[in-house]
Amino acid sequence: MSKRDQICKSFEKYVPKTFAPYLVELLFSEKVNFKITKPRNTKHGDYRPPHNGKTHRITVNNDLNKYAFLITTIHEFAHMTTHIKYGRGIKAHGLEWKTEFKRLLLPVLESKELPQSIHNALLRSLNNLKASSCTDKNLYRALKEFDDSSKNSVLLEQLKNNQKFKLGKKVFQRGVLRRSRFLCEEVTSRKIYLVSALAEVEPVNEGKEDGE
Repeated sequence: MSKRDQICKSFEKYVPKTFAPYLVELLFSEKVNFKITKPRNTKHGDYRPPHNGKTHRITVNNDLNKYAFLITTIHEFAHMTTHIKYGRGIKAHGLEWKTEFKRLLLPVLESKELPQSIHNALLRSLNNLKASSCTDKNLYRALKEFDDSSKNSVLLEQLKNNQKFKLGKKVFQRGVLRRSRFLCEEVTSRKIYLVSALAEVEPVNEGKEDGE
């Protein structure tokens, strides 16, 4: 089995099988260090440009559902191709990145293999120049529908005001919405934090101790 075939087989564990060969094409299009990592609370994926002799680096969390993994991976490859074409000094999710993201997504959209809800959400996101895939609520919700039902996490926006939740190792209480973020009080320190409405959190039952 060739190296490409081995990588393709590995991708099939994380994305729908029909899209694995396309990710292999992206991976071999440039010299890039691609790693699948443990879950991170603050991000689903990451791109780092070459620095101090290192090549392009892309990381994607291993706990994403197959469609979220696919879109996140393409999202990060779009950052890479944007950097190659335009260099530094441009907005992270500006028009240049948006153009590259759309270009890399076209084969996926044209395949007609995506669930209709995700397909429609992607089209709306790409047609809205003010939005990016990582802040588009409709796309995020559409991808969230395909999460493993056994996961305990929900979106912060799904909780009620004053309801407690865990984020990382800390327990918070949800407050009021300020644009796209909620004012949340950390119950131990009483400090106030702004938390994204789309943050994945674990609801805390009132019968539990705050630190549990």
